[in-house]
Amino acid sequence: MQPSPRATLWVLMLVTVLGTAGIALPYPVLAPFFSAGDNALTRFLDWHPNILLGLALAIYPLGVLIGSSFLGALSDRRDRRQLLVVSLVAATAGYLLSALAIRLESFPLLLLARLLTGLCEGNVAIARAMAAELHPAISRTRALSLLFAATYAGWLIGPIIGGYTMPLGVEAVFLLAAGASLLCAALVAVCIRDRRVPPAGEPLQWQQLWREHSFRLFKYDDIKPYIYFQLLFCLGTNAFYEFYPLWLVDSFAASSKDIANTTIAVTLVMIVTSILVVTPLAARLGKHRVLMAANLTFALTLLILPFTQRATAWVLFGLSGGLIALVNGVYPAMISERFDHYGQGNVMGLSTTLFFLANVIMAVAGGWISVLGSHWALVTGGICCLLAWGWFAGAIRSRRTDDGAAGAA
Repeated sequence: MQPSPRATLWVLMLVTVLGTAGIALPYPVLAPFFSAGDNALTRFLDWHPNILLGLALAIYPLGVLIGSSFLGALSDRRDRRQLLVVSLVAATAGYLLSALAIRLESFPLLLLARLLTGLCEGNVAIARAMAAELHPAISRTRALSLLFAATYAGWLIGPIIGGYTMPLGVEAVFLLAAGASLLCAALVAVCIRDRRVPPAGEPLQWQQLWREHSFRLFKYDDIKPYIYFQLLFCLGTNAFYEFYPLWLVDSFAASSKDIANTTIAVTLVMIVTSILVVTPLAARLGKHRVLMAANLTFALTLLILPFTQRATAWVLFGLSGGLIALVNGVYPAMISERFDHYGQGNVMGLSTTLFFLANVIMAVAGGWISVLGSHWALVTGGICCLLAWGWFAGAIRSRRTDDGAAGAA
């Protein structure tokens, strides 16, 4: 029996919470583990532990960047549920390999395991495509904003659990993440059915895997303004995510507890906004107006934030969380509706890929910029968001002008 759309969405949200929490679990433990530098893994080739930590952290989003592009596009041609289950089981294997690498003190094996896990966790594109396809029973804006709320909840819960699990050993954290991923696979296998009939095709081959990727959408002119908008906006949001902790330390001598409390506050605002604000505001004002207003306000907030006092900064942090949630709530629904003909997996895969591409770019570029001062990394983020607003406004205005001219002709 086909589960109801509401039940399917609840399962997808639970899977997203568990899956994201599993991803976030190791983050609070890897830094102290490498800093201790007391085993063969953290002294690999006598490299500095910080360099090894950077590689271990960077290899994962690189895997997600690649995996989301291929898995999302491939799910348009295959059974989404089956592909999601297989990728979750493979991610479980990746976490288990990570635990084994810690036990064997093998840095190359840890890199391989983190890459495999990242490739498989690109399956978030499949979950978003399945949520978008619940329309018209559940509006795309509502379904995707709730899925993003589940993502934020996972990022909040995961590090807390990881931090409390650390006394049991680093490998225990990866084993717990493996358990969460396996539970997700079981939930999808039992509780979800693909709501569309996937097109019949030839047996899966390596050549098909190479052909099916979301970057193919770059060749279509109608989607390019949205691609460039998201890339610029994600550069701005990643500048915020990655460098506000450093700015808090530099500006206010913030402790790890202060940073954690700030992160919790921002995340809670994002969750509440996604659940209670996005859908009614988009229905009242329209998705395009909400997108443009939230993006412009966030850009100005990032430009102002580095030059404020602590009390004002707290207010701006909360505002930033709400604005990011508004953009993340309406933008995926916009591209899902406008570009459905390219396949939901393709579109959501490209969206996820662009976020992690921006993550990698800003991690490298922002690191160099922050040498001049951590506040300049935040200012750079604000400029990127301002460029995103200007680019998108100009592109949409140009398209409307062209449509009007074509209609007159």
